Amino acid sequence: MTRLCLLSLVSLLALPCLAEDVDPERDALAVSKGLELLLSMEEGEHQGEWPYEGVYRVRGEIPIGYRVGGTGIVGLALLEAPGFDADPKRQAAIARAAAFVCGSIEHPLMVHEFQSTYDVRGWGYAYGAMFLARLVKHDRVPAELAEALPQAVAFFVQGIAATEIPRYGGWNYARRAGFDKPGGQSPFMTGGTLQALFEVKAAGFEVDPGLVTRGLKALEYCRAPNGAFVYSGIPSTRQPGEVPGAMGRMLVGEATLALAGRGDEARMKAALEAFFTHWDELDKRRAKNGTHEGPYAVAPYYFYFAHHYAAQTIELLPEALRAGYRARLREKLYSVQLEDGRWNDRVFPRTANYGTAMSVLALSMPESTPPATWTAPAAAEDAEPKDAEK
Repeated sequence: MTRLCLLSLVSLLALPCLAEDVDPERDALAVSKGLELLLSMEEGEHQGEWPYEGVYRVRGEIPIGYRVGGTGIVGLALLEAPGFDADPKRQAAIARAAAFVCGSIEHPLMVHEFQSTYDVRGWGYAYGAMFLARLVKHDRVPAELAEALPQAVAFFVQGIAATEIPRYGGWNYARRAGFDKPGGQSPFMTGGTLQALFEVKAAGFEVDPGLVTRGLKALEYCRAPNGAFVYSGIPSTRQPGEVPGAMGRMLVGEATLALAGRGDEARMKAALEAFFTHWDELDKRRAKNGTHEGPYAVAPYYFYFAHHYAAQTIELLPEALRAGYRARLREKLYSVQLEDGRWNDRVFPRTANYGTAMSVLALSMPESTPPATWTAPAAAEDAEPKDAEK
């Protein structure tokens, strides 16, 4: 009975994927327009910035974690979309973005010490590291950053390690007990952070295997028996996991576990079916005021996050299954594209840079370099929880 919801979703998989074929020309035009818009949204004192904007402020300003994380995500879109090698405008923008991300480690609020119960620097650590690692993978590190980039990657990895949840592993930007105490894991943040560590390792940088192993175990703890991933913490009778509100974190969770050899095809397909079945619940919160509103407490900013990781999950399935899912995803993306070609899941105009970047990444996923995988040393599987005595 405990696997009823998951098995019900899996039973849908025998049905054909009813969607029109992918239109490559339409995709190419949408990606091209998206890239043009992203280049037009560049900002910052020295350019090279695409800050994510939400309601949260630090000293009245957009927090540095959002500035770095948002820039990292846009940088990934500019880098991964087809045609980068023949696009000098994107190449120049990437160089400016990399300079900003590397230079951000000098910002006084990017330090690894946390004294609040809510802190978004971790998004900067994760997506900043992922962006820089991908530059290395593509051999696109600007010559003037040859020394600064490895230092920045090391700084971000140290920040990820410093903000690991004691005892349980994993990460969460909202920690009611404080960052030095055990607390619930966030599947959204844990999945994205783990994938950043996978990329960092694949690019040749050092990553503590125990840090990753604990994070993977924490991510598995978040999965409820019905296949849903809870918003924060470990599933319980008080928080069993509701599939309609969990499709975004189900996707990043299952994709991340699959990249580390801990997932399987059935769970990934079930997560995708949950996404398409309950997509309307996600869409109800798109570009709305407020954050975690009922009935499922889905915040608007998880809308394009979910689409991006849906695209990633599709590409991790056997090739024979991908075309139908790709078409279904594109149908959803085009249904919410704005008239000028942007995508935006917030009420803030600036955040179109994030929504557009995530959508460009999703549309480009079949042609992009596959995400890094993780194979842990045998000893790491027995890694003890961090600060287990607390």
